[in-house]
Amino acid sequence: RRQEVKINWCKPLGLKAAPGPVTALASFPGSGNTWLRYLLQQVTGISTGSVYKDFALLKNGFPGESVANGSVSVVKTHEWGAAGQQQFDAAILLVRDPFASILAEFNRRSGGHIGHASQEKFNRDKGRYWQDFVINKTRDWEAMNSDWINNFQGPLLVISYSDLTDKVEEVLRQTLDFLAVSVTKEEMECAMRRKEGIYRRQKKKLKMKEPVFDYYLTKEVNKRKERVFKLVREKLS
Repeated sequence: RRQEVKINWCKPLGLKAAPGPVTALASFPGSGNTWLRYLLQQVTGISTGSVYKDFALLKNGFPGESVANGSVSVVKTHEWGAAGQQQFDAAILLVRDPFASILAEFNRRSGGHIGHASQEKFNRDKGRYWQDFVINKTRDWEAMNSDWINNFQGPLLVISYSDLTDKVEEVLRQTLDFLAVSVTKEEMECAMRRKEGIYRRQKKKLKMKEPVFDYYLTKEVNKRKERVFKLVREKLS
């Protein structure tokens, strides 16, 4: 049984004083959704919700798991399409490089929220299992991100994961502005002191005989990556 992790919050977590719009925090799995939720909870003291009920997160700092209404600041979702979007008034889309998010999702399935996949997992079925995973997930990564950018009807804020890691305070402020939540200088300073949290998977060098993404997979992923990043650039400009 996994040990429960004690998180020191800047202030006790609660719900919004008055329910507001239902805002999606949409992302493809492995794109940093849990980390951004953690940052928002640290700086505001308002719980974040989810369309899912992840018991590991529920027990470890995310009491709003499965709450999907306007009483939480944002609602995590990995869904797309009209059915996945219709319950939301506004949305934040967190987009991460597909090479990183697909690897992070493979690690999550194999090793939990902050664990890693073993070499054997990559070699399963002579590497075919990993290859099929990459091809299918890259297709979904493109479909999911493109759909939110092109088809969501409400206000949409697009955040690049690399911007979040490089300029965490600036991007967090941008997110708070979009959510119309104001915080004090002291609240932001506290969140920045605790910004790493426990839900960022430490990078691990795999002792691989060949790259995880071979020439064929790299070409396939890059093709879709370029199309989505073009949409993101247009949205951010």
